[in-house]
Amino acid sequence: MVKITAIRKADYTDLQKMYENPIEHPCDIMEGQVFVVSDNQKPAGLCDSAWETLYPFIKELSAGGGNFYNGWMKNPFSAMLSCNDGFRPVSFLVEALDEGFD
Repeated sequence: MVKITAIRKADYTDLQKMYENPIEHPCDIMEGQVFVVSDNQKPAGLCDSAWETLYPFIKELSAGGGNFYNGWMKNPFSAMLSCNDGFRPVSFLVEALDEGFD
């Protein structure tokens, strides 16, 4: 199992005004929001853009791998990643969990 925590959400309103067409629900992720991934399935409420970025790392962590980029993270069974939204990127902490996670 893998835990995804939304750590930080940026909001670049200047870029939105200059380049983005208005949209009603651009991102519903909230800082501190947690998702648990089991069987490598996208959790409900996580957008497709974030999932596409996070999935290769989730897949590797689910298989017992880690130590991305030769010691990048203090916890080798984790990764700090961001979605691809250039207007309001969300930074996620992705970390492997023991099977006994509640």
